[in-house]
Amino acid sequence: MTAESQAEMTNAEVASGRFIKQKQIILLVSRVWAWVFLVGLILFFTVSVSIATGGSVNFLSLRNSQNILMAITPVLLMGLGQTFVIIAAGIDLSVGWIMGLSSVISALVIRDLISTTGMAETPAIIIGFAVGVFAAMIPGFINGVIIAKLRIPSFIVTLGMSFIVRGVSFLFSGGNVVIGQPPGVRDFGNESLLYLISGEGGGLYFLQKPDVSGEILQRLDRIFQWPVVVTFITVGIALFILHKTQFGRHTYAIGGNREAALRAGVPVDRHTIMIYTLSGLTTGLAGVLHTARYNGGSSIAGDTLLLSSIAAVIIGGVSMFGGHGSVAGTIIGSLIIALMTSGLVMLSVQTYWQFIVVGIVVILAVLMDQARDLIIGRMESQ
Repeated sequence: MTAESQAEMTNAEVASGRFIKQKQIILLVSRVWAWVFLVGLILFFTVSVSIATGGSVNFLSLRNSQNILMAITPVLLMGLGQTFVIIAAGIDLSVGWIMGLSSVISALVIRDLISTTGMAETPAIIIGFAVGVFAAMIPGFINGVIIAKLRIPSFIVTLGMSFIVRGVSFLFSGGNVVIGQPPGVRDFGNESLLYLISGEGGGLYFLQKPDVSGEILQRLDRIFQWPVVVTFITVGIALFILHKTQFGRHTYAIGGNREAALRAGVPVDRHTIMIYTLSGLTTGLAGVLHTARYNGGSSIAGDTLLLSSIAAVIIGGVSMFGGHGSVAGTIIGSLIIALMTSGLVMLSVQTYWQFIVVGIVVILAVLMDQARDLIIGRMESQ
């Protein structure tokens, strides 16, 4: 081998090593930018809220942190199913109204079981919630069958399904909130795992709510309310399924290259149906938790949350073209939206500015995703 050939090989190896390092840096930045942005938001609102209120309000207070967790519960649950769908290169535009359907059905079943059959409160609530979740899975299953078997774009199918489910929800509810729920529904939606009374005469209580009133009641904080606990458990299951099981690997494979997944033996049609059914399941959980929190079933429970759930997924780094993303990213995206909303409210910023800010962040997230692929593509071509 000549000296010139050896020099060329050495230069190629150096260039290859440099490319690998640059690619790793770009991928790292694309993965951690949402975390950095989240930390920046916390610092910004901590300082700005304290200044704006003269130090009388603490953005990082225990009560506000629990309010934020409650606020992200429906968005995160809808976003979990949406994460699987988008990673598989799809979209689900029906989740907002499926959440409303689940809320209405669960409230109707609970009320009717108690009023017409005289069933005890606890089993009626369990059956009502189970039926509500199952009802949400039906349109998800239908979405999956039509998309997988008829090859109709998911955008069209789920958009049409959103109108169908909307009409069905209004028919069942009569256009009104389904009331008449037993006290146990309200307790499940608003009570918590832990209770903390700060200051003199206070303490930490596990499961049992202290019987207090007056000034002491004002110092009572609920920690990890039951909807938050249910959401945490669901998130843990979703993390395991997406990142540790064959189901998750098949989801990434379908989103990365559907034809290649077919040739590799992945049951693409069956898996697509399961993904959309899963989206209905997590959305159904959001619906029944809405019934519990507000002590009634509402057809419009998720109407305003659809875009927020999609925004949370995109901000969290899930690629709209499929094949990339994580549950952890969706969690971060949900937290970012909740923190921005809560912080801007504390700063007395008008509502429409909140939509503008969220929209800007979503566009930035997409630009980050596109910039990463563009830069890496150019590097590889060179």
